[in-house]
Amino acid sequence: MEQVIITPDYRPNEGLRFSWDEGFEITVSATRSEVLIKANRAGLTSLARHLLTLAQEGVSNGMHVHLTADQEIESEIDLILERMAD
Repeated sequence: MEQVIITPDYRPNEGLRFSWDEGFEITVSATRSEVLIKANRAGLTSLARHLLTLAQEGVSNGMHVHLTADQEIESEIDLILERMAD
């Protein structure tokens, strides 16, 4: 199966732009030794799009998407996806 995921183009003067698939559901839980991310198909595709957005050419180190507990994700903790140096 091939799936095409369209990512919003990075524009330095506008910053990062993220989009969500309709009906996304994401849950995050953490223990001392594990982080578990569970998601439906729309949630997994949305997370993949966010990661691909951060991976685009020109995105600066430290730029991130902050997924807030009980807003974007069902969780007691926030989830942060951050770009680091190559």
